[in-house]
Amino acid sequence: MLTCVVAQGVDWWWTLLIALVCAGAGVAVSILLLGRRLKAREGQAKGLLEQADKKAEQAEKEARNKVRDELLAAREAHEAEVRDFRKEAAEREKRLEKREDTLDSKVALLDKKESAVEAGQRRVQEMQKGLEDRTAELDRKLADQMQELQRISRLTREEARLEVLKRVEEDVRAEATELARRRIERAKAEAEENARSIVLDSVHRLAADFVAESVVSSVDLPGDDMKGRIIGREGRNIRAFEKATGVDVIVDDTPGVVVVSGFDAVRREVARRAMEKLVRDGRIHPARIEDVVAKTEAEVQKDMDDAGRQVSHDLGIHDLGAKVVRLLGRLKYRTSYGQNCLQHSLEVAHAAGLLAEELKLDQKTAVRAGLLHDIGKALDHEMEGTHPQLGADLLRNTDERKEIVNAVEAHHEDVPVESLYAVIVQIADAISAARPGARRESLENYIKRLERLETIATGYPGIEKAYAIQAGRELRVLAKSDEADEAKCIELARSIAKQIEDELSYPGEVKVTLIRESRFVEYAR
Repeated sequence: MLTCVVAQGVDWWWTLLIALVCAGAGVAVSILLLGRRLKAREGQAKGLLEQADKKAEQAEKEARNKVRDELLAAREAHEAEVRDFRKEAAEREKRLEKREDTLDSKVALLDKKESAVEAGQRRVQEMQKGLEDRTAELDRKLADQMQELQRISRLTREEARLEVLKRVEEDVRAEATELARRRIERAKAEAEENARSIVLDSVHRLAADFVAESVVSSVDLPGDDMKGRIIGREGRNIRAFEKATGVDVIVDDTPGVVVVSGFDAVRREVARRAMEKLVRDGRIHPARIEDVVAKTEAEVQKDMDDAGRQVSHDLGIHDLGAKVVRLLGRLKYRTSYGQNCLQHSLEVAHAAGLLAEELKLDQKTAVRAGLLHDIGKALDHEMEGTHPQLGADLLRNTDERKEIVNAVEAHHEDVPVESLYAVIVQIADAISAARPGARRESLENYIKRLERLETIATGYPGIEKAYAIQAGRELRVLAKSDEADEAKCIELARSIAKQIEDELSYPGEVKVTLIRESRFVEYAR
C-alpha cells in the first residue's frame, strides 16, 4: 500500500514538473513571439519615421521654394513699384522744375528771392526719398513768393487785372455814353419829325367809312296780323324760334316791325334772315322754324367763307389756309365797341401797308400782319385766352412766318416786339380804332369801366392797390402779404374775376393778376 502511495506521489511530482516545463516553454514561446512582434513594430515605426522625415524634408523644401518664389516676386514687384515711383517722382520733379522756371519769369523783379528759389531747386533735385515732402516744400515756397509779391504790389494778380480792366471800361463807357447820348438826341429829333410825317401821310391816304354796329336787327312785316302768327298759339312759335337761334324776339306795338336782339352778331344775322324767310313763306310752326334756321345757318357760314376769301383776294393774299380764311369771314359778324372787326382788320391792313411803304419795308408782309392781327377774336368766345395769344397760337399751327406771328401777338404789347412790322401793326391798329366815329364807347364810359375794375378789386379785404392796364384787358392787383396768404390770394383772384363777369360788360376777356410780395428793409448806420 505504501508502495502504491509513493508511486502515486512520484507520478504527481512528474506531472507537476512536466506542467511547469510546458508552462515555461509556452512563456518562452510567447516571449519569443512578442519580441518578434516588437521588432516588426519597431521596423514599421522606423519606416514611418523615415517616411515622415522624407515628407517633412520635402515639405520644408517646397515651403522654402515657395517662400523664395514669393520673396522673388515681392522683390520684383517692389523693384517695379520703386521704378514707377522713381519715374513718377522724376516726372513730378520735371513739372516742379517747370513751375519754378515759370515762377522765376513772373517774379523777375524779386531779385532777392532768386537765390532762395535756386536753393529750393537744388533741394528738390537732391530729395529722392520723400516726394511728398518735396511737393510740400515747393508749395510753401510758392505761397511765400505770392505773399511777397502781394506785399510788394499790395494787390493780388486778379485784383490788379480787374483794376486795369475797370479803368479801361470806365473810360470807354464814358466815351460811349456821351456818343450814344448825342446820337439819341439827334435820332429823337429826327425820328419825331419823320414819324409825324409818315403817320400823317398814311392817314391822309387812308379813306374809310365807319358804320356803327348795333345789337338789334329789325324785320319788316307785311301786316300786323303776322305778329300773331310769329308768336303762335300760346307762344310756341316764338319760343321755338328763340330756342333755335339763341336770340330774343321783341314783338311790341311798333307797326309792321319785329325786332331781333342779341349780342352774338352771327346768331342775330341767322335769326334775321330766318325770320324774313318765314315771313315771306307764311308757314310758321316749330318744325318749319327748325328747318329754315338750319338752312340759314349754312347760308351765313357760306357768306362768312366768301367774305374771308374776298378780303384776302382784295389784298392780294392768296396763300392763306382754309381755316384762316373761314375765321376771317367770321369777323364779318364780330364787333368791338360797335366797330366791325373784319372792316377794322381790312383798314389796319391798308394802313400798315401805307406805313411800310413810307418806311421802305416789305408792304406785303405789313398788309398780311395787319389783316391777321385780330384773327383771335374769331376764337375768343370758344377758347380761353386773349385774342392776340389765340391768334398767335393759331398762326403758329399753320406755319405762319415768325414776324407775322410776333406782330399778331405783340399788337397789344402782351409780348416784346421783335420786328418793325409789329410796331407798324400797333400804329395801324391805333389809327383805325382811335379815329372819330370808329368806335361807340366814349372816353367817359371807358374811364368809368377802368375805374369800376379798380374799385371792384380794392373792395376786398387784404388788397392794397389795383391798376387796370392794357385798355382794361388786364387788372393788376397788389395784395398785402401780412393779411393774405397764398391760399387766400387764389380765392381773392377768383372772387374778383367772378364779380367782374357778373357786373361789367366788355369785349373778349379781362385777365386778373394778383401779386403778393414781402419786402424786408434794414438800414446800415
